[in-house]
Amino acid sequence: MFKHDPDYEANEEKYKAIKKELLEESDDESSKGDKSSGDSSDSSDDEEEEDEDKALAAPILDQTETNLIALRRTIYLTIQSSLDYEEAVHKLLKMNLKPGHETELCHMIIDCCAQQRTYEKFFGLLAQRFCQINKAYVEPFQAIFASTYNTVHRLEIGKLRNVAKLFGHLLFTDAISWEVVGAICLNENDTTSSSRIFIKILFQELHEHMGPKLHARLRDPTFQEAFDNLMPRDDPVNTRFAINFFTSIGLGYLTEDLRAHLKANPKPNRVQQQVKSKARSSSSSSSSSSSSSSSDSDDSSSSDSSPDRRKKTKKHKEASKKNGKKEEEEEKSMDPMERLRAKLREDKMKEEKGKKGGGDRERRRGREDDSGEDEREERRRERDSGEGRRDRRRREGSDDNDGRRDKEDKDRRRDRRDDGDKDRGQRGGDEKRRERRRRDSNDDDDDDEGRRAKRGEERRRSRERAGRGRDSRGASPSRSRRRRRRSTS
Repeated sequence: MFKHDPDYEANEEKYKAIKKELLEESDDESSKGDKSSGDSSDSSDDEEEEDEDKALAAPILDQTETNLIALRRTIYLTIQSSLDYEEAVHKLLKMNLKPGHETELCHMIIDCCAQQRTYEKFFGLLAQRFCQINKAYVEPFQAIFASTYNTVHRLEIGKLRNVAKLFGHLLFTDAISWEVVGAICLNENDTTSSSRIFIKILFQELHEHMGPKLHARLRDPTFQEAFDNLMPRDDPVNTRFAINFFTSIGLGYLTEDLRAHLKANPKPNRVQQQVKSKARSSSSSSSSSSSSSSSDSDDSSSSDSSPDRRKKTKKHKEASKKNGKKEEEEEKSMDPMERLRAKLREDKMKEEKGKKGGGDRERRRGREDDSGEDEREERRRERDSGEGRRDRRRREGSDDNDGRRDKEDKDRRRDRRDDGDKDRGQRGGDEKRRERRRRDSNDDDDDDEGRRAKRGEERRRSRERAGRGRDSRGASPSRSRRRRRRSTS
């Protein structure tokens, strides 16, 4: 079938040449060859890039937190489905939480407690048991205490009360350390209304369960560093604020040490006074510089003002600044009682000045009155003349009105008389009618009585007739005996 061709290559070339001439496939084959080479190169490049991406790719992180949400759901359902806190602890420990999920459990306990309308001791006992079983739950609760105190202004009053009572339960049971109280800075600048309410509810809960032991715990030397911010002794202003706060919530016995410290050190230290005075002087200097710059700009803008006036205003401003600085320094060195006295004196001086100004105003008014008396007299005369005319007119009109009124009264009296006569005639006719009715009614009554009497007589006669008929027929023996007895008796 097949034969060997010694000139195979030459014949193939001839065949290709004929094929190119006939089919013109030279360009297409070249393009296909280029495409195949390009595809192979692209595929190789893609494989290399995929390998590099795989080598440099990081693990995929799930930002939807589906697992965390599922964990919170299971914790919530187990807490709500349990009868008491021991059952809840037993079920939650069986879940075998992964390391790092302890904080989520603590957050869920606090959130469930905050959602209740009133505080339930169930959640306090639950948190206490977890802290006592495993110390890994203590630090999360302490961190949550600090974070909730810093963000307590975001909570509603009901949630704030429940959370404060839960932490109070953990503190008086020593489930968490009392060092967490160091997050509380009790002064006017570092506290808000919500944070003061939180502190109030917390310490009232502690006082309710601990009683006098709370005072002893606050005096414990091991926790004095934590209680320095709660019972401040650095500044008398802060100590007074703390004393007033605890006395207002009914826990004034906790401030005995602060009162003794305040009596021993009623004024701040000199070093503190110097620091505060420097800070205030710097602020006042900045304000004075700004005011001076503004005053200079105002002076430059006013082109009509003369140079003498400018000099006077500058001197006046400089003197006022110096006086203001002196007054500030004096106020800083003065006690609060002396400040109050000075303010009272200033108020008295202002009142006296106001009185003097009022006297001057009255004098001016008196002068104006004297100058305008002539004009007033002329106006009065004109008014009197006008009033006389008006009086005449009124009198004439009043006379006419009186005549009209008399006529109207006479007409009214005549009408009343006529009406009275008519009423009397009607009354007389009514009385006659009533008498006739009475007579007719009496006659009717007499007729009725006669009829009744006739009826009674007819009844008697009928009875007598009936009795006679019985006697004629023959009476019974019993009745005859009775008659005999009556006759004999």
